[in-house]
Amino acid sequence: MTQAIAAKFAPLEPLLDERSRRLWAAVEARALGRGGIVRVAEATGLSRATIRVGLRELDTPSTVDSRRATSERLRRPGGGRRPLVAGDPRLLRVLESLVDPVTRGDPMSPLRWTCKSAARLAAELQNQGHAVSERTVNRLLHELGYSLQSNRKTLEGCHHPGRDGQFQYINRRVKAFQRQGQPVVSVDTKKKELVGQFRNGGREWWPTGQPEEVKVHDFPDEELGKVIPYGVYDMATNTGWVSVGVDHDTAEFAVETLRRWWQHMGRHVYPKAKKLLITADGGGSNGSRCRLWKVELQKLADESGVQLSVCHFPPGTSKWNKIEHRMFCHITENWRGRPLVSREVVVNLIGHTTTKTGLEIRSELDENSYPTGREVTAQQMEDLSIQREKFHGEWNYTIKPRS
Repeated sequence: MTQAIAAKFAPLEPLLDERSRRLWAAVEARALGRGGIVRVAEATGLSRATIRVGLRELDTPSTVDSRRATSERLRRPGGGRRPLVAGDPRLLRVLESLVDPVTRGDPMSPLRWTCKSAARLAAELQNQGHAVSERTVNRLLHELGYSLQSNRKTLEGCHHPGRDGQFQYINRRVKAFQRQGQPVVSVDTKKKELVGQFRNGGREWWPTGQPEEVKVHDFPDEELGKVIPYGVYDMATNTGWVSVGVDHDTAEFAVETLRRWWQHMGRHVYPKAKKLLITADGGGSNGSRCRLWKVELQKLADESGVQLSVCHFPPGTSKWNKIEHRMFCHITENWRGRPLVSREVVVNLIGHTTTKTGLEIRSELDENSYPTGREVTAQQMEDLSIQREKFHGEWNYTIKPRS
């Protein structure tokens, strides 16, 4: 019986308004007789009280005026509660002073130095004599034009006067190399990662109530330690190489990664390449002021016979480097919510990172030792075959092979 009522109600439900829905349910309940209200309520999901209201309306004789009023509105005039602000006109002003006490209210507000959640705001309003709930506070805040927002990184402070010019210079150089069929790569170091059963940001699909368990404290494992992914991204082919280091992030490690990319990928894709353009950050192991970076690049140029041109991004603009938003971000997304339990796991997760646009990455573990504190003498710098460009030579230079 219940299924039959539900089958009749399903196609009618979208066509019925509030009044006609309860009248239809009342007619069905009356036709069933004893127990009809309960069965109709179970079949339609309407409350028993709603069906009883419909029965009373069926028993009430209708007049011309009542039929005209019914056709214009579904509820009697004056129904429902009055808005809370109608009975408490100070409520909105007090709420705004609590949300933003510096510009609209008292700087000594009790919520000046606490988290302004809807629950805390409701509690403080209640303490001041306003009858309001957490849900009402949420609604009023949206009506006032407030919403939950996080901080936004927009204040950069002062920047280098040659910043825009350097961006334009890099763009011209990249296009020129690509027109000539010469390789252009972006290099950088990814954030160091703890290896072991540690929490990794993000969420992954697991059976409900059975998340993967990780250690409470992020103390580095004495045996596994950390890994240092250093990447090389080829802009033209949308491919990359990542060396996963286990020692130190030095210039020697950075250039060794470039060397491995060239040996395993670069020279096969660009067999006729005579020069290579490298875009890099202004600091770190591949910084513009790092002497060891230039010395190691000279060794690579001598070995490969390829002329190495370098363009550094201005200070504070490392996120503009292509490798950041073309490769590293996808690696982070690929291993989200997965503990990096071993070095092999790190290498495999990086190597299996792909995108819809066809990104391919090769990854390899680099277990070599790269000691810090290596000094570069003035004589070594004089022996470099380096040519600095006229435009910001400290950022743009070319290292030629010494043959």
